[in-house]
Amino acid sequence: MLMWGPKKKKKSGGKKKVSKAEQLRLQKEEEERRRKEEEEARLQAQKEEAARLEKERIEQEQMEKLKAKDQERREAELAELHSLEQKFLSAQQWKTDYRAHAKWEHYLRCDGSPDPTVLQEINTFMSLWREDQNEDIQLVMEKGEQVLNLIEKLQFILSDTPPNEITEKETVQYQESILELQNLLHQKYNGATEHLLKTANMYEDSDTGNMQAVMKDKNVTFCIWANLKKKVRFKNHVFYDTQHGFDLPKSLAVSSVAVRILHTHYDHVSPLWLQCQSVPQLEVLDSKDLTQHSKDNVEEPEEEEKKAREEPNMPAEEETCSDGRKSAISLKEKSNSVAHINETEEETEKKSEILDITPQVQDPLVQEETNEKEEAITDENIVNLQQFVPVGGVYHIDVLHLPPQVKQLKDWSMVELLDSGLEAYPYPPEEAEDAMHPPIQITLRLSDNVMYFEDPVIARWDPAGQQWRTDGISNITYKTQEKSITFGMAAFYTIALLQDTHLNMPYQAWQLQPTGMDEALLVVTTVFATIQIQIKGNQCMLSSVVVEEKDVLSHITGKWISPIDLRTVLKKAGVNIFPGEYSHKYVSVNKKAPLAEVRAYQQMALIASAFAFAWSKWNLEAGQEQVVFKVSEHLKADSVKDWSLYMFDGQKAQKLKITETSEAFSEELEEDSEFHSTLYHMLKDAASKEAIDKVETASFLFVDGVYQLLLATRVLTYS
Repeated sequence: MLMWGPKKKKKSGGKKKVSKAEQLRLQKEEEERRRKEEEEARLQAQKEEAARLEKERIEQEQMEKLKAKDQERREAELAELHSLEQKFLSAQQWKTDYRAHAKWEHYLRCDGSPDPTVLQEINTFMSLWREDQNEDIQLVMEKGEQVLNLIEKLQFILSDTPPNEITEKETVQYQESILELQNLLHQKYNGATEHLLKTANMYEDSDTGNMQAVMKDKNVTFCIWANLKKKVRFKNHVFYDTQHGFDLPKSLAVSSVAVRILHTHYDHVSPLWLQCQSVPQLEVLDSKDLTQHSKDNVEEPEEEEKKAREEPNMPAEEETCSDGRKSAISLKEKSNSVAHINETEEETEKKSEILDITPQVQDPLVQEETNEKEEAITDENIVNLQQFVPVGGVYHIDVLHLPPQVKQLKDWSMVELLDSGLEAYPYPPEEAEDAMHPPIQITLRLSDNVMYFEDPVIARWDPAGQQWRTDGISNITYKTQEKSITFGMAAFYTIALLQDTHLNMPYQAWQLQPTGMDEALLVVTTVFATIQIQIKGNQCMLSSVVVEEKDVLSHITGKWISPIDLRTVLKKAGVNIFPGEYSHKYVSVNKKAPLAEVRAYQQMALIASAFAFAWSKWNLEAGQEQVVFKVSEHLKADSVKDWSLYMFDGQKAQKLKITETSEAFSEELEEDSEFHSTLYHMLKDAASKEAIDKVETASFLFVDGVYQLLLATRVLTYS
């Protein structure tokens, strides 16, 4: 028999009680461990701080050595740059000689065409045409082309001539001549209209019994309709070929009236300052700037500048032309006067031996800060011409009294002559101002030679206020596919279609690359279009304008013209990539200091024959005092570009360590690179001999052409 003894008691599940002595021992060990960790952390921090300070000391020493090295060779580098920059002076002298030669060539031709800069010749030309009684519309259109050429010559002279080569008196004379030629041309079109309407019954349409005619050339589209039968059912009309049309109120449909739609593909209505809009002064570096480092040559130009500064300005008197527009005296461009370098630039000049920004170069950049005195437009119906610009010409839409018609009596043609000439028909009638009068409905077929990237703004010209206004226009319908616009007018107006001047700004990207000897390609990409411009010598050519993957504006591509002419034709076609004096107010710009921006354009132009440049996103992060862009040596058109990032502030150039795909911006230098006083010498460090040879042998006209386009597009600020 098995016997079990009493069960053993299980041990208690609680922890064994730690004695007070044990607690003190553990606490002491923990404090000792923490003290050791803190000491180790302190020593580690000291070690790291010492390492950091040592690293900073070494970096500072290296930086000081680089700066000292840069300072030692600065004078030599600037002297070498100065030698290259003589190309700017050569280009300026060449253009001065070319203008004089062109004037002499015109004199030798003796072809009967006047020199528009000679007051006696242009006045004689206008007087003879005024006296000419031949009012045939075709002859007026032919003569009109000659007049437009004279106007364009004067506008080009005003835009192209440096301020030191044109006097204030000459500027006013040329502006007055432009206005007089414009007025005379419009008067001749009125005379031709009256002449044509007197014989309207000889051109009756077989279907309606009314008269219609369309005549056009590259400058003008002339549409005329005469209401000979005065039947209500013929109150609307569409002109064949042009697709312009109108729908008249009943009261006009039964009246003896004529309707004229005169579409001038140019704008002679807007204020002269807009027609001859100031452009960045593209002439560079006068003799003072090119020799300012030489004490022997600096005094004479300063004395000349002082004399020029002391010359009294002509009073800005206001005169009125026959059509109610102000004369040129009150419309003088502020930017055509010489802008003197401000104190900041003078201080910079003292600090640097590099070529200073000349007044004509500095003007478009510094004026942004100094010309803020314009009056604010308070009437919302007045178009702000700094923000919107007429595109596609001007439409003169008139209702006219139908003059007495020619009557044939055997071999005789008899017509009643009126002293009043061409007379506008009042609509709405003046005696019934309070009564309701239906609007006139107008349909315009827009030109294929103009790009409207958004629905255009329709405005009417107000002769009394000398401004474009949007009131009086109603029921606007824009058909994008058909390129037509229909609207109602409370009265008959002169109409323009306006577009936001800055639709294509800021640019999304840009690139400049050499394509051959003294040849380059500038590509500007905007939100709506990609514009490619070829440069060859001092000429440029619009290669293509691509919108939604389609080539457009073929009528202006493939033609070699001057940079100023390119600017004119592109803006006229509705593609504006040329910032104006007030553009910074309407575009979110990446504002840059004039010193950095202008000198970057100068030095980019000097080396553009061998190096490609492109937009960098880090330019936005670099601040106002410096610019950042991509650069790659580029000797063959089909070669792959090896981009590097460079930063330049006008007086110091450096290669950056970051790339376009880096996470953050840093000014840290690329390893084994140095500072240089010029962009040319910065790139020269790693450039091939072939590249440097190309830079040194590049044509001065090519250098100047590249510089003009860079300064006109201002890619470093407006992208």
